[in-house]
Amino acid sequence: MDQNLEKKQYNLDYIISKIITIVTILGVVALVVFISVSLFFLAPIDNDEESLVDFQVKEGVSKIQIAEELDKAGLIRNAFFFKFYMKINEHEIYPGTYQLSKSMSVDEIIKILNSGNSLENQTITITFIEGKRFISYVKQISETFDIFESDILAKLSNEEYLNSLIDKYWFLNESILNKDIKYPLEGYLFPDTYIIKKSATIEDIINLMLTTMDHKLSIYKDEINLSSYKINELITLASIIELEGANSLDRAGVAGVFYNRLKSGWTLGSDVTTYYAVDKTFDVDLSINDINSCNSYNTRGTCVLGLPIGPIASPSLASISAVIEPTEHEYFYFVADKLKNTYYSKTDAEHRDIINKLKKEGNWFEY
Repeated sequence: MDQNLEKKQYNLDYIISKIITIVTILGVVALVVFISVSLFFLAPIDNDEESLVDFQVKEGVSKIQIAEELDKAGLIRNAFFFKFYMKINEHEIYPGTYQLSKSMSVDEIIKILNSGNSLENQTITITFIEGKRFISYVKQISETFDIFESDILAKLSNEEYLNSLIDKYWFLNESILNKDIKYPLEGYLFPDTYIIKKSATIEDIINLMLTTMDHKLSIYKDEINLSSYKINELITLASIIELEGANSLDRAGVAGVFYNRLKSGWTLGSDVTTYYAVDKTFDVDLSINDINSCNSYNTRGTCVLGLPIGPIASPSLASISAVIEPTEHEYFYFVADKLKNTYYSKTDAEHRDIINKLKKEGNWFEY
């Protein structure tokens, strides 16, 4: 009897052992399957597809809807698994536009959506250098913000848009609508370092630069209102001073020279206006034809006795200040040496003598 009991007990233990073994094996298999499935659903859709797409998370949208939208966009393998994974990990997702790609894993996508670092919140630091032409700024904006140059130029030459800016900014007037102006906003976009949202539109960028110009000019608003020159004329002269006086430590004195020429009915005789008129850069020489060309910008020829039709570059605050508060003197010529010291003279003969003296001394500045 005892032997039968022992045999039965042995058989029971054996069966239990077998069951445990089978259950263990099944558990291991299930775990392996689960891990394999998880790795599959967590993995990127396409490791080679790195192009970014904008994915928008709207305010108040549920995680279930987000999972379905990600699935529909082909950014995840399975919406149900994504929802399940989100639930067990308790991740938050914040509204905004995010850049995602098919080469991102589920963890990477969740990390981005959880960061709150949406395109609306991302910023770019960009520096616009003084003395640069409008078209240079257009190229810089295009390259930095991925906006087509043609779209920028079209927007900034649109008469309806320009009129809205004239209504908004006191220093803009109808002169920018003149058909002979190359670029209406030339000279009015203040050169500075800006921190701008990556998602900014061209209107956002232009408004920021014009608002900065507004702040800078407002310091001199009383003097500007009392001036015998219009604001567009002052900005035009400031743009000339920016380029002509770039190698001088005395921009106010240089401004005084140009004011004397204007008051006396002389041509300004400014090479920089000719360069702008013929679309040449300063690393090439002007030809006789360039100098004698007749247009609304060239002050080296005989067509323009006063100021050119509009600004030729973006002036710095130093040049604007020099134009509004120039040094009064009786000189009509100036030249700067290598150390930016400025020499003034009343006649062309005196001017030539100073140039020859600087050349002999080795102090002549050459571009």
